[in-house]
Amino acid sequence: MFDLIINRLRGKRILILGFGREGKSTLTFVKKHLPEAVVAVADKNEMEGVKHFGASYLEAMYNYDIVIKTPGISLKDFDTKGVEITSQTDLFFNQFRKQTIGISGTKGKSTTTSLIYHLLKSAGRDAILTGNIGIPCFDVMEDIKPESIVVYELSAHQLEYVHQSPHVGVLLNIFEEHLDHFGTFERYKSAKLNLLRFMDKDDFAIIHDSLSLDVRRVIAREAKPSRVFSQFDISNLVDSTALPLKGDHNLLNIKAALLACDAYGVDYHELIPYLYTFKPLEHRLEPVGTFGGVSFVNDSISTIPQATIQACKALGRVDFLLLGGFDRGIDYQPLADFLRENPVPHLLFTGKAGERMMRLMVGFGEGAGIEIPDEIASPLQSMVLTHYSTMEEAFAYIAAHAQKGDVVLLSPAASSYDQYKNFEERGRKFKALAEGLCKS
Repeated sequence: MFDLIINRLRGKRILILGFGREGKSTLTFVKKHLPEAVVAVADKNEMEGVKHFGASYLEAMYNYDIVIKTPGISLKDFDTKGVEITSQTDLFFNQFRKQTIGISGTKGKSTTTSLIYHLLKSAGRDAILTGNIGIPCFDVMEDIKPESIVVYELSAHQLEYVHQSPHVGVLLNIFEEHLDHFGTFERYKSAKLNLLRFMDKDDFAIIHDSLSLDVRRVIAREAKPSRVFSQFDISNLVDSTALPLKGDHNLLNIKAALLACDAYGVDYHELIPYLYTFKPLEHRLEPVGTFGGVSFVNDSISTIPQATIQACKALGRVDFLLLGGFDRGIDYQPLADFLRENPVPHLLFTGKAGERMMRLMVGFGEGAGIEIPDEIASPLQSMVLTHYSTMEEAFAYIAAHAQKGDVVLLSPAASSYDQYKNFEERGRKFKALAEGLCKS
């Protein structure tokens, strides 16, 4: 059943690089289907089942025939010459690429992936969800039938070492992100373009016209079919005010999802009713509630400035905007420019990224409670900038200044790793404090 994967690994000494969820999934697969294989695990951390660990764990790659790398391991500073590197995704595409819709993009991929899965399941198709959404692809392979459609969310990390592309590839957008992993924006972008780079003439690329320069160069090499979802008019098909997904950016996600399903042979007209039954994912413009007349919205998923800009546009009114976190070195000038033209009364900054945003906004220091002086351009005079160390400090400020009717938005434009395990933990903290403010 998995002969193409097994044949690629058979007879080779295998190293699994990284022992998180995907690494453990890979080890389970190898032990089950290649019980005689020489297989070992390398991870920076010492733990049960890991043979190679510590500061020099990457050097173990030189001693094996093939390395199955997990997404969290960065090799940007390591010489991989002479090392055969693959991944779960690469191996999976060897076997199942013709049954797969792959979705990627700096932002919007989880929502679009979940929406495609929802539309296909609602229409009675045998759809299988996997990938960066939190489900390793090796964990679902036993469920794949000839008629199954695999809906695969793909991060740049998962695409970095693939050598085949899915039958339908949806590339939503590419912005600066994950520079700590890739080192440069060009390397990050190149990984993203692997989604489309290896397509055949019968495959389909679903793209946005803003990507046309980079993406069309990749597509044009083999004249692959492509559809530009940003130019897909569905205004006469949907009532945008009734859709559960709000904002122009989500309308683009909807268009991409419909075209992806249609490219796979499911007429998008059939799917329109199911757009209204989709439940948006947590931490993505998620209404937390209105407490004491103050509304709270959790958009913790926004880790780049473009996502925060779209969140502000989608809501229309924002009175308190929580920004900042772990600094990955991305460009925050677009966000500063947007906020100058679209003032938010209270900007609350945290972390190294927040400090850098603050400096861009005011041009000097980043102390607490800085009020914009008279000599700064008039749009800035309506804003107060505050730096906070913990979410509790931010909520103390909100409790002291919020008025009935105000809207509080967590949309940080930065990663959460300086204070939290991930963006989900940050979002849950925000929601708990919002609900606690109501009770206090």
